Amino acid sequence: MRCDVAGGGHDGYMAGMSWLAGSALFLATVAFMEGFAYVMHRWVMHGPGWFLHESHHRARTGRFELNDLYGVIFAVPSIVLLLGGVQLGWWPGFAWIGAGIAAYGAIYFGFHDVIVHERVRTRYLPKSRYMKRIVQAHRLHHAVETKAGTVSFGFLVAPKPEVLKAELKRRGRSGVRAPRKPMFAED
Repeated sequence: MRCDVAGGGHDGYMAGMSWLAGSALFLATVAFMEGFAYVMHRWVMHGPGWFLHESHHRARTGRFELNDLYGVIFAVPSIVLLLGGVQLGWWPGFAWIGAGIAAYGAIYFGFHDVIVHERVRTRYLPKSRYMKRIVQAHRLHHAVETKAGTVSFGFLVAPKPEVLKAELKRRGRSGVRAPRKPMFAED
């Protein structure tokens, strides 16, 4: 199956790749990105990139944090692949891969920034077991405010909260933030 530019009668930017193959490449890229995000979060953000990510484990004082630069950094390959695959005559698969990276970024934003950290206010309340599990896993990740000692580095795939709590306990709760004090002291 070939795509023609609407009304143009000549091969379009997706020529040479079927929608089925492109869709498979797109979905494989989204799945791959979860593994890539895990590796980057575990060994880069909680490693040499902590100088940016640390802001995400602290209370935010404004609308943005240094950690937001990771979103910009990870968008660059998506933009380049989309541009190359759509406009510059590169292999059409690059456009599908770039779109898959962008889709994962959108999923990440929706889950991480909107649902978990509520950077965009909604009335969404997780109800499914899956959503409750990944939200709780990410909150347990943020229970630790230090570079080391954290658990659960994935975003869409996470261990059961009981497993994560046991791991935090096994580690002696090192780096776990103190519980918040009640707003009003009882007399």
